Amino acid sequence: MGDYVHGYSDYEEARLRDQADSLAVVLHEGTCYPPGANVLEAGCGVGAQTVHLAANSPGACFTSIDLAADSLKVAMRAVAERGFANVRFRQADLYDLPFPESSFDHAFVCFVLEHVPDPIRALACVRSVVRPGGTITAIEGDHGSAFFHPQSDAAWRTIRCLVDLQAASGGNALIGRSLYPLLRDAGFRDVEVVPRTIYADAGRPEWVDGFTRKTFIAMVEGVEEPAIARGLIERAEWDRGIAELKRTAGESGTFVYTFFKGVGRR
Repeated sequence: MGDYVHGYSDYEEARLRDQADSLAVVLHEGTCYPPGANVLEAGCGVGAQTVHLAANSPGACFTSIDLAADSLKVAMRAVAERGFANVRFRQADLYDLPFPESSFDHAFVCFVLEHVPDPIRALACVRSVVRPGGTITAIEGDHGSAFFHPQSDAAWRTIRCLVDLQAASGGNALIGRSLYPLLRDAGFRDVEVVPRTIYADAGRPEWVDGFTRKTFIAMVEGVEEPAIARGLIERAEWDRGIAELKRTAGESGTFVYTFFKGVGRR
């Protein structure tokens, strides 16, 4: 597994929850599992997506795994606080899943492939524990899909720092555009990928706050120290870029970003 470039701070936990809550209506639309279905959530992290899965499919049984024990504790608490009884958690390595072949009817993987050095192998491992005819749902972003007004080269340089840091840790912040071939090359069939585009302006204040500010800008701001420490950018240039990025959340600003949601069948 690659390093998680965003870290495991309380700041990042809050950002992940803000992200999941603000994007739930877009990312989870159409994802609902029937009663009795056994579903693997691979890479659940702090449970930010888990609570939405459990709420949308109350009759399904979820097994949510993650390699980080501390994240699993947070996820367990989040599920317990909401009173969901259809989720069990297990610490596990995505590349070495502790389940027999064909253990699950479906699998859900969200914002995980961007952090692993070998996403095809990861998907193939997930495929092995899904029954024939079962499905996978995979969701990834692509930082190269972001565009905004006012346009700013300084803002783009801060975003590029995040992309470069993630690449250095073995991940790929531009992976969304590759989701179709990744699923196909991992052995899934009937693959279909659809873009889910977010557009935020002052007429949509909930998106400006929930996505532009609390999801995207917060994500970029979170890598300030490593970006500067590794010499990717000078602090003055960073501060200027973040200030320009924040202008996109102002009264005259706009922000666009595309997520990619893929479904395939074993």
